[in-house]
Formats: sequence, structure tokens, C-alpha cells
Amino acid sequence: MKSTLIAVIILTFVTMNSFAQNNFTTTPSGLKYVIHKKGSGIKPKAGDKVKVHYEGKLTNNTVFDSSFKRGTPFEFELGAGQVIKGWDEGIALLNEGDSATLEIPSELGYGERDMGSIPANSTLIFDVVLVKVSPAVTIVPYNIEGKEILSTPSGLKYVVIESGKPNALKASENRNVKVHYTGYFADGKIFDSSVKRGEPISFIIGKGQVIKGWDEGIALMKVGDKMRMMIPYELAYGEAGRPPHIPAKADLTFDVELIDALAVPEIKTFDTKGKDTVATASGLKYIVVEEVKKKGVFPQPGQKVFVHYTGYFEDGKVFDSSVERGSPLSFDLGKGMVIKGWDEGIALMKKGEKFRLLIPYTLGYGDKGYPGAIPPKANLIFDVELIDIQ
Repeated sequence: MKSTLIAVIILTFVTMNSFAQNNFTTTPSGLKYVIHKKGSGIKPKAGDKVKVHYEGKLTNNTVFDSSFKRGTPFEFELGAGQVIKGWDEGIALLNEGDSATLEIPSELGYGERDMGSIPANSTLIFDVVLVKVSPAVTIVPYNIEGKEILSTPSGLKYVVIESGKPNALKASENRNVKVHYTGYFADGKIFDSSVKRGEPISFIIGKGQVIKGWDEGIALMKVGDKMRMMIPYELAYGEAGRPPHIPAKADLTFDVELIDALAVPEIKTFDTKGKDTVATASGLKYIVVEEVKKKGVFPQPGQKVFVHYTGYFEDGKVFDSSVERGSPLSFDLGKGMVIKGWDEGIALMKKGEKFRLLIPYTLGYGDKGYPGAIPPKANLIFDVELIDIQ
């Protein structure tokens, strides 16, 4: 079945390249598209998860990226701003199973940004196949009618919606917790939801990895509990908020469910004694701690990678660790989803290898740092292990 599907996709891809430019339809935004083969599936809408196979080219036919070559379709949430505007608009015009070509003007692509393989002000051409549409998860807000609203001295308010088993583990400090949540503004609008993504968030209570209201509120729960937390802005993102998603002085409401509370694994700092430090032209330095001797595969731009890491300041203090949380970080390589030093450093690794990355602030969080977590002009050290490539 799998080989048949791949053959169909390849045949469709070849067919797409044979269509003439004059078949294109132009939308009011300037996007041009032509559907080569109609599928029989549903049309996606904003919030749906879609899987898309694609090849991206410049107008001179230079290919800059291809999921066809990787063999894995790209997945994203439609209408959530996770992709360029031309993709959000173009994929929404298709039905599951459709194959098409999208011609995306620069203003709907990367605009004036130079993306390396994509020069500034480039018109982009994508041959795409909409492989799968997964309808968005419906979020039902917790019903607090008739339930007691409790308050803490800090100003946090909460309502216990549902209690787990009496002997269930409690989410005390230094516990690695997994939480499903949906966040609402005061007007009831959802701004974020792990339920929608299908992936609970993991963090360690009391480490400042989340807003103060979460550290306090989740610590009141035990596994299986469901709770609504009403968090004043002083215990959330403060007076400044977090542009562009969280406005200034925003009071927030969260419906949360505590999925698990685990002991925190011990962090073992990589032993780099006697190992060479290699420098790249960008200023990144790295040490190969554990090498895969046999022929391995390097991750390619656009592929999803899974990385376990521990981040240190130069004084040796840990500021973040996926090892403690027990869940590797996943991201699409080369898409700017992580700091520049990571995109460059992880690309040098093979699956199973362990590196130490020494990242200057210019390849990290820059002059300003990351308020509340990373100081300005902070040089960072990461012990990283490339777990998987997809």
C-alpha cells in the first residue's frame, strides 16, 4: 500500500510539471494557482492540521526544498501563521488528494528577507499534493457553574473542575509535570491550546519555566485533576505582555488537566576532556562528544529533528533541559524555529551523536536576550543529542 501511494505521488508530481503557465488562476492577493488533479477528500479550514508534499522552486527552476525527496510530507496547522501567507491561502483552496502548483509573489512569501537559498524579494513556485486533512479538535470550555472559586494570597483564583484519584501523585516542586491546557483571554477567545495540538506541555515546577501563576496553580493539583485557573497579569506576562500574541496587562484564564507528575531525571554533563573544539565561520564552536563511526545520515533542511538538550550559562548554571522534562524538543531544521546556533549546529550531527555547542550571543538570543530567562548578550552552552530525524 505504501509503495503504491508513493508511486501515485511521484506520477502526480511529474504530471504537475507539464502544465502551462496560462492555466493559472489569480486571487485578489496576487497568488496564482492551478489544480492539476482533483482529489475526493474534504477541503481544509482554519485550525485543521494538513499534511502536504511539495517541491519549492525559484522562477529560474532552481529547487530550494523538497519533501518529495525526503519522503515525508510537511505538517502544519492551517491559518495559524505557521507557514508563509501564500501557503495558508493556497492550501485552503485545495481538497484532500488535490495536486496543484502555487506561484507565490514575494509579499506572500518571505518578502525582503534573505533566506539563504531563497534570495530577498523572490517569487516562489510550489508543486504541492494535499496528502491529508485532519479536522481541528473542538475545544469545549470547562463548566464552572455552581463550583466554588478559590483564591490564594498572591491573587491567583482557581476552580477545581474534576478530581483525580485520592492517592494520585501530587505536582510538588521539582516534579516534571505533563499538562494539557487551553488558554483564553478575558473575552473568551482562545490564544493557545495543547489540546488542539494533541501534545501536552512538559515543565518542572518551581524552576521558572512557566509563568508564576502556572508554577503556583499546577502545584495545587494531583494527577487526573482538572482545574480552571484565573491568572492576573502580575502572575502572567506582566505589564508588557508578550507581543504579538499576549497584550499588555492581560489577565488570562487556563483550563488545565494534570496528565502526569514524574521524578526529574538526573542531568549528566557531557565529558569533553581531551576532545577537540571545532570553530565554524559563523563563530559557532562545537565539540564532538560521542560520534557515530558508521556511515550515518545528516538531517536536511525542512526535516523534523528530535533533540535532547541541556542548556548552560557560562558559569555552569543550567537554564533549561529537555532531559529533566523527559521529552526531546522537535523542530523543523533550517526554518528559523530555533536560534541560529542550533540550526547550524544540529545540521552538523548524525542521528545518535552527542555534541557540545558553544554558541555566541550573536547566534543565540542576541543583544536583548530573552527577558525572564536569558540575559542580554549571553553566550550559551548546550549539550545536545540528536535522537531522531523524520
